[in-house]
Amino acid sequence: MTTDTEVEHNTTIKLKARAKINLTLDVLSRRENGYHDVEMLMQQINLYDNVTVTKNSTGEINLTCSDPFLPVDEKNIAYQAVKIMKELYQLEEGFDLHIDKQIPVAAGLAGGSTDAAAVIMAINQLCKLDLPVERLQEIGFKLGADVPFCFLEGCALAKGLGEILKPIRGFEHAWMVLVKPSFGVSTKDVYGGLDLDAIKHRPETSKMIKALEEQNKHVILSGLCNVLETVTLNLYPKVSEIKEKLNSYGAEGVLMSGSGPSVFGFFSSYERAKKAHKKLKKQYPQSYVVSTYNL
Repeated sequence: MTTDTEVEHNTTIKLKARAKINLTLDVLSRRENGYHDVEMLMQQINLYDNVTVTKNSTGEINLTCSDPFLPVDEKNIAYQAVKIMKELYQLEEGFDLHIDKQIPVAAGLAGGSTDAAAVIMAINQLCKLDLPVERLQEIGFKLGADVPFCFLEGCALAKGLGEILKPIRGFEHAWMVLVKPSFGVSTKDVYGGLDLDAIKHRPETSKMIKALEEQNKHVILSGLCNVLETVTLNLYPKVSEIKEKLNSYGAEGVLMSGSGPSVFGFFSSYERAKKAHKKLKKQYPQSYVVSTYNL
């Protein structure tokens, strides 16, 4: 999370809330409560929402968003983030939030989670709470399993429900084309349709971490793996079609992010990514040329 500007005597903070992709995603087991234990490598990318948080004296929470289809009440996780901070720390101040939305919605990119993390971080600074990042992550986890990662910058190994994090060296200076089809998917339905016993190909997480440490591009690209593809690709054949198109346009490694439906393909150069993007953009308006982001 990057603080872009602080203005007006520390009453306003603007943050870049970055999206993530999954370099790997493995589901290890299902808990009795229906949630799943995962092991995954999450990587931030240079696609971000601009989140502006301003203190007000009314005590109210006011949320606006550049995307008219997103809720601006308690249904929005960023709104919930303000509410939980006010309740936990008896904050009398109100907050005006504005989200300039660039990350596609319901895309497997943690777009909502990263906005919530930005809001929590901004309030921590604006109200001088001086909470350590570990505490911010604990608060964020109450809102969603991806939120704790969004306080970090770069890449991390995530375990448990996604909240047990170990920062690692990320995939550096890598260009990709990211494609979000016109539909969203239900994360709950994807996990619900997962047959753990039927998974034949799983990520080699330790091998991937070693490859990232050494920046061994060949091993990284050949090690991309997401077990949720076994469900999403069957439910939504269009996701398979996007993967095939990225491969045909010269991508060196292609994977679905999260539970989908977004797919990314790594390219050997910015120029090759731009060429593929030009073709894909005609059919999929939510297509982007982005790079991995690391500190």
